[in-house]
Amino acid sequence: MPTPTESGSLLPPDIEAHYAAGFEVGRLAQGSGCLEFARTQEIIQRVLPPPPAVIADVGGASGRYACWLAALGHEVHLSDPMPLHVAQAGEASAAQPMYPLASCAIGEARALNRPDDSTDMVLLLGPLYHLTNRVDRLAALKEARRVLRTGGTLIAAAISRFASTLDGLRGGYLDDPAFAAIANRDLADGQHRNSAGHPAYFTTAFFHHPDELRQEVADAGLVGVKLLAVEGPAWLLQDFETRWNDPGRRERLLDAVRRIESEPSLLGASAHLLAIAQK
Repeated sequence: MPTPTESGSLLPPDIEAHYAAGFEVGRLAQGSGCLEFARTQEIIQRVLPPPPAVIADVGGASGRYACWLAALGHEVHLSDPMPLHVAQAGEASAAQPMYPLASCAIGEARALNRPDDSTDMVLLLGPLYHLTNRVDRLAALKEARRVLRTGGTLIAAAISRFASTLDGLRGGYLDDPAFAAIANRDLADGQHRNSAGHPAYFTTAFFHHPDELRQEVADAGLVGVKLLAVEGPAWLLQDFETRWNDPGRRERLLDAVRRIESEPSLLGASAHLLAIAQK
């Protein structure tokens, strides 16, 4: 397990530096992040137990999902390895005093501070793509299984193996040889490394092939594994914000994504994937 840095973070220095810029607090409220947030909410709600369910939001960042779930009447426990995110989540919780988070603490996905069989739902909406070794991802998934009650649900997010290549085509990043090299390695082994140091090129991560994500969740002992595309190919639209800001076009966009969300041949075209499974 990692030891805390001077700032108290449990993240490796390069990942910590990436998130220290503070961009994560607003990411889901702009651009295709709006689609990611809306679709993730929609998918969570399909399998969400009635309140007050006990939910662990592991790697919950600045608390966008956790505070939403708390406002629905659930008992939500957020943990994240980045002190800045925990502080931001605490502020967001304080801003809704009628529905605060049950707890908000620095924590690590491979060693959850929760009892066995104590949790109705575990969200892993970030940890799997910053655990670059399979053994560590399995450890996080097994920890989620440990704390889940029998019949409880895991929802785990992954970044698609093909995301960099598709984003490079959409945004012209492949014109930069440094980005092209990053995308090529993603395709080769899923290991994303921002050797160029460009802030738009993300940070150290692992990008899953859909089949790989399904297998890892199953290998951790969870059952009924189902994969869904979060954004589908809609995140690649050049005029995305124009469409999203028009209520009618937004609903047509969402409807199209719903219709192809589980199509195996299109899963990799989504920037993010969700694995849903049970204990």
